[in-house]
Amino acid sequence: MTTGVRRRMGVEERRQQLIGVALELFSHRSPDDVSIDEIAAAAGISRPLVYHYFPGKQSLYEAALRRAADELATRFQEPHEGPLGARLLRVMGRFFDFVEGHGPGFSALMRGGPAVGSSTANAMIDEVRQAAYDQIMSHLGVQRPPARLELVVRSWVSLAETTALIWLDGRRVPRAELELQLVHDFAALAAVSAAYDEEMAAVLLGVFEDEPADGPFTELLGRLFALAPRMRVPGQRTA
Repeated sequence: MTTGVRRRMGVEERRQQLIGVALELFSHRSPDDVSIDEIAAAAGISRPLVYHYFPGKQSLYEAALRRAADELATRFQEPHEGPLGARLLRVMGRFFDFVEGHGPGFSALMRGGPAVGSSTANAMIDEVRQAAYDQIMSHLGVQRPPARLELVVRSWVSLAETTALIWLDGRRVPRAELELQLVHDFAALAAVSAAYDEEMAAVLLGVFEDEPADGPFTELLGRLFALAPRMRVPGQRTA
């Protein structure tokens, strides 16, 4: 990512260049392992000039996190067209595009990296989670979400985040399968909650009402129905 030829840049242009360079390096290695000297070399400038724009690695790291957080939040944006299952599947595709493309940077964003204890970094992470929550709620079209629905959506956002972090460590499950499984997880969480709450049942039935025969939620039902004959109610004796 070295520029090769130095050229004069305006203050904001140079700042944005350094943020981009840092984010690229953080995407492939842990921020702890990236030095200011490497960032300066990749940007084609001197180390002192980096400090002219950022007081230290921490401030540059947080600026890179800000850009990453803003980009990640946009991955949950989806047109309100078509059945919910297909929308969520597209969202998961874009989410894992980011996860796969940024690797260590994604882990640093969600785990804190060298910014552990930084209220700024933690606030950015919370913003991403809130943006994801708001987007899902808007797709559900519920103006005043019942308490159980809020629990379902926030739990699912957390599950997607945790699943992605675990997946990065070895990638032992094919990515496409994991994306589909997370969409199924959303339906499963909603279904369990619907068993306890009439408002949740109404939300769930509304979602399935618009689901086509080849949709991901329909596929989940098919998988569960296929499994049902092999299941036994605890305490019952087999014939």
